[in-house]
Amino acid sequence: MRVLVTPRSFAAYDPTPLRMLKDAGFEVMLNPKGRPLAEEELVEHVRDVVGLIVGIDRITATVLEKAPALRVISKYGVGVDNIDLAAATAKNVVVTITPGSNSVAVAELTIGLMIAAARRLAQADRSVREGKWSPIVGQEVYGKTLGILGLGKIGKEVAKRAVAFGMKVVAFDSIKDKEFAERHEIEYVELESLLTISDFVSVHLPLTPSTRRLIGEAELRKIKSGAILMNTARGGIVDEQALLRALKEGWIAGAALDVYEEEPPTNPELLRLSNVVLTPHMGSHTVEAIQRMSLQAVQNLLLALQGKVEPEVVAN
Repeated sequence: MRVLVTPRSFAAYDPTPLRMLKDAGFEVMLNPKGRPLAEEELVEHVRDVVGLIVGIDRITATVLEKAPALRVISKYGVGVDNIDLAAATAKNVVVTITPGSNSVAVAELTIGLMIAAARRLAQADRSVREGKWSPIVGQEVYGKTLGILGLGKIGKEVAKRAVAFGMKVVAFDSIKDKEFAERHEIEYVELESLLTISDFVSVHLPLTPSTRRLIGEAELRKIKSGAILMNTARGGIVDEQALLRALKEGWIAGAALDVYEEEPPTNPELLRLSNVVLTPHMGSHTVEAIQRMSLQAVQNLLLALQGKVEPEVVAN
């Protein structure tokens, strides 16, 4: 029995997850390309696999059609927008995720991006490297309002850290955890209200048909002119062309992005802007998160192959 593992960071810091697969009797095939696999490459590698541990590679209906033995797709992470869930369900392929495994890592990066954008750290770094020595004035986060779009596992970790910084937190989500909100003095508000009152807006929603380009031109024009937008969720939630205009024309003060509509980003205008901080989709890339995701992805795969359905199953 063969298992294909596509995430390049899988088990990079601890061989235990790989050993678990081999001890269970599986032949493990690791990503041979050192990058996300294209559809035609996946087709070549999935013909006889029973399990797939996948990162951001696109698992299309075509890929699934060419994998007659496939029984489980174990997502290394939580976003399943790269997996055709309908096609997986039609073929009785179980899809699992690893919720909570990267929540702290993404939340810490979000806070780091917020401060980097507020204090213009990337601009200051470039200035010093260029031999300039001129103070760069930023803004404090203390006493400011942070609006969180999506108060799930990651959003909650961001909220707890923001409260510790002395920020007021408001949240928009269709599912409301009132006990958590009351405990941390967080107010649930509608999207338009959140955009108009927040000094910082942080995106933590899944990418679905209803959230795709949820933040477009109309929404960006509602945000305060001095506000900063952070996105560590999925690039498709924010209309990148509208965001580019907002940054260039001063509708908002700045942005900090870890995700993009196209990855890696190729828009030269976005790359040249000084009021945006850019990172390479690294939210979950800490040693600790990689270890947790690797272990949980293997555990999910093994449980699913044994016919044990866990809460992490998102398609069956």
